[in-house]
Amino acid sequence: MCDSLLHLRSLVDTAKIVKGTTSLKLKEVVINLRSATSADLDLLRHWDEQPHVIASDPNDDWNWEVELEQTPDWREQLIAEIDDRPIGFIQIIDPAREESHYWGDVAENLRAIDIWIGKEADLGKGYGTKMMQLALARCFAEPSVAAVIIDPLANNTRAHRFYERLGFQFVEYRRFGEDECFIYRLNRLDWQNKSPANHSSS
Repeated sequence: MCDSLLHLRSLVDTAKIVKGTTSLKLKEVVINLRSATSADLDLLRHWDEQPHVIASDPNDDWNWEVELEQTPDWREQLIAEIDDRPIGFIQIIDPAREESHYWGDVAENLRAIDIWIGKEADLGKGYGTKMMQLALARCFAEPSVAAVIIDPLANNTRAHRFYERLGFQFVEYRRFGEDECFIYRLNRLDWQNKSPANHSSS
């Protein structure tokens, strides 16, 4: 479940979450998040074949044919779009309730995120940063969520720098199957301090 975010940046204008739909205006570009469905099967398979996606997540089989038909309450699978054009994928899970127990013995009230940009041509435009900000706002919109965790590959130093700029802090090295990963964590307070425009229910 390691991810493929690279060095992406730009300024946030507005962010909004309304009943499962999230959008963020990036200068003149609005990024929307919608639920992934079985209609996205071919798209996600295609993205899985892209070299930059393979490099960041070389050993996972997402089993899209099955997973897109399921909507457990501990998971969201989302497609990011600009003007109805898909640009990336986000998965948000409750790692304590996720049925494969990928994260092992993990505390409650956490969320874990997987995220990537689909086409290499869409890298470096700030889209990944905005997608991550939307995902974090979505996670922390639930008052009980204390922190978000992620697991980039240990050798993906560009992703490490990206997450650190968002306020994530390194926790530990961990091996997941064949993948050597770094675990990063973003606590709610750190998220609020890093992004003062984001407010949580307290």
